[in-house]
Amino acid sequence: MGVEGKAVPAGAPAVQWLEVDEGGAGQRLDNFLTARLKGVPKSHVYRIVRSGEVRVNSGRVAASHRLELGDRIRVPPIRVAEREAGDAPAPALELPVLFEDAYLLAVDKPAGLAVHGGSGIAHGVIERLRAARPEAKFLELVHRLDRDTSGVLLLAKKRSALTAMHEDLRERGMDKRYVAAVAGRVRDELRRVKVPLRKYATADGDRRVAVNAREGQEAETVFRRLARGEASSLVEAELLTGRTHQIRVHLAYIGHPILGDEKYGDFALNRALRKRGLKRMFLHAALLALRHPATGEMLTIRSPLPADLEAFRRAAFAGEGAA
Repeated sequence: MGVEGKAVPAGAPAVQWLEVDEGGAGQRLDNFLTARLKGVPKSHVYRIVRSGEVRVNSGRVAASHRLELGDRIRVPPIRVAEREAGDAPAPALELPVLFEDAYLLAVDKPAGLAVHGGSGIAHGVIERLRAARPEAKFLELVHRLDRDTSGVLLLAKKRSALTAMHEDLRERGMDKRYVAAVAGRVRDELRRVKVPLRKYATADGDRRVAVNAREGQEAETVFRRLARGEASSLVEAELLTGRTHQIRVHLAYIGHPILGDEKYGDFALNRALRKRGLKRMFLHAALLALRHPATGEMLTIRSPLPADLEAFRRAAFAGEGAA
């Protein structure tokens, strides 16, 4: 018999008790529960937290509450089968691994794949990698790449590694290099662009970024010319700050928009380029150099140009000696 004399049906879900280990310490409650309650819609996780059915150390907390080592979490009975329409679990996905150890995972992200769900995208890289690695106690994005950008994407497998990597990003201790093909013949071999950027939303809700000297955040990129063709150039972009769409907006600002960029590019040129085989934005995260969070050794992770971008590079910059 259960509480108040009511019979508990055989096989009925029971209250769960979860204890926060090192992998969960410092994590938000909603992210912690989503990662551990496999198959439970995120909307349901928010609902049971808001209703107070989830308790942390016997108290009610918000979904954004940061957990501490040793916290005990009460989770009410949940029927995984009662899944909301359109809220299916993320399909598992493994991506080419560029580097992996007990602390870090670097994957080669293809263009067209968002790094996380939201804004009409059901599941991104992080949700699908977690689904592919159910044994992973902790897996979080260290940084982000735009949906249409390919290349090196770094994830942390321990909370301590994530904290150390975020500190490196704040202190500019991480070297991030991208390769981009841009419109026009770039004159300078080296150019530093330091103009502030501000995020805003269009009338239809599309996220955009613009140069804004008065209200923008500091943003700085160093561009190095790699090769020039008849009407385009190949450049390396070194990020000194990590603002949204920074490389794309800075290049458009100096008059050399990225080929294939549908937000900040030359739309007529992009249409012509599609007929020549360039069907997406030519921006690739080619290199990430960092100090390992545990050993302190310098680690350099590289991603070669994908086949479609490499084919375009060879055709557009033949004989230019571009790497």
